[in-house]
Amino acid sequence: MTPSLSLLRGLPAPPTHRAEAPAALRARYAGVRGASLALAVPLSDEDCCAQSMPDASPVKWHLAHTTWFFETFVLEPREPGFAPFHPAFRVLFNSYYNGVGAKHPRPQRGLLTRPGLGQVLDYRRDVDARMDRLLAALDAAPDAALEALIELGLQHEQQHQELILTDVKHLLSCSPLWPAYRLQSAGGAAVAPAAPRGTDEAAPLRWRRFGGGVAEIGHDALAPGAGFAFDNESPRHRVYLQPYALASRPVSTGEYLAFVEAGGYRDPALWLAEGWDWRQAQGLEHPLYWRPGTAGESEGDWHEFTLAGPRPLQPAAPVVHLSYYEADAYARWAGARLPTEAEWESAAAQCSDVAGAGGVEGHFADSGTLHPRAAPAGRLGADGQPALEQLFGDVWEWTQSSYAAYPGFRVAEGAVGEYNGKFMVNQYVLRGGSCATPPGHTRATYRNFFPATARWQFAGLRLARDV
Repeated sequence: MTPSLSLLRGLPAPPTHRAEAPAALRARYAGVRGASLALAVPLSDEDCCAQSMPDASPVKWHLAHTTWFFETFVLEPREPGFAPFHPAFRVLFNSYYNGVGAKHPRPQRGLLTRPGLGQVLDYRRDVDARMDRLLAALDAAPDAALEALIELGLQHEQQHQELILTDVKHLLSCSPLWPAYRLQSAGGAAVAPAAPRGTDEAAPLRWRRFGGGVAEIGHDALAPGAGFAFDNESPRHRVYLQPYALASRPVSTGEYLAFVEAGGYRDPALWLAEGWDWRQAQGLEHPLYWRPGTAGESEGDWHEFTLAGPRPLQPAAPVVHLSYYEADAYARWAGARLPTEAEWESAAAQCSDVAGAGGVEGHFADSGTLHPRAAPAGRLGADGQPALEQLFGDVWEWTQSSYAAYPGFRVAEGAVGEYNGKFMVNQYVLRGGSCATPPGHTRATYRNFFPATARWQFAGLRLARDV
């Protein structure tokens, strides 16, 4: 049967302890790897080879690089008589691991017409078969360190699953046809992602207050039942917070449209100096993927490109595809600010209504919509204050926090230690996950990060203010 996005539903859950049972890890490996292939099914070979900008990568490269991770870091040091599938792949599909060796230039990944997609898929099958033998051997000889490394590889692949969707969206948006990304139904027929439910007005924006004081944030690897976390989420540590309030939901498309139509992109007083220079240099007047009405359309009839093709703006849905600079300018226009990542995480930890015992709940990639949905009507939390809607899923939320190491952070030895630490400069932290994030991948301590100019990710904002 043709793979479909439904593979993202019902994936084996990530581990809730430091070493996963070998049989469960084997099933999880197969599920995650299959989900990546499912994302490529709707695409042509030409779609999978093209690169729309230096920040994005071709789908073919994502499929190969995630395979390279397992071949290089898992099989090479452990497989008896190891031989690479193809010696040149060590360079072609290395992303940024200087400890491994040379790399093909990132802006030129779209020029790699060879190997073809078929050979990359053969590469995946070969490595998967070898990994399956390795995983099967864990039944007789468990190895907690190896299991942890494989889990890191699976989490890494899930990050690339979201990047596949964001990179494909940017690629398709470059076509004047604005073609839809197509998914496969269970019967194999091509269908577009479900269009987000339209409504004219967002739920009223309300404010939830937090008292501040000493709070603990970060992942505690020694806590009972501690699951997987990337190294940049640790160690757990104390921070001091002044009293603050967070908005009950992310900023809506309709609210952001009011900012655009009020001249927000033409008022330098609202922008950071570097952001204003960037906006002017790029000639930006509205968010990425928005298009004003043209001849034959109603005046002021805005559309946006989605993975289901062009759609009229959904005023009640969270605004998406904002850079840090755009999010910060809007917050200033609205008389508010962006939250710090410590405020965001502390609030998420206090709001039991946004997370169940098995993890966080939200609108993720398994819905098939692949676009933010309008927040539900305002609810009240157990304490009588407004609930924080859509903390997880829908849109990543920019924070004002620079991406930096937590107190006590140590980079792991070897090439795997290059995963996060060396990027802790000139980037900002985003929290929560998006409608393109695989289910089960994110959590309250998860720290995503991008440069201030990044717009092609599913990023929006939630307002904060001092109280």
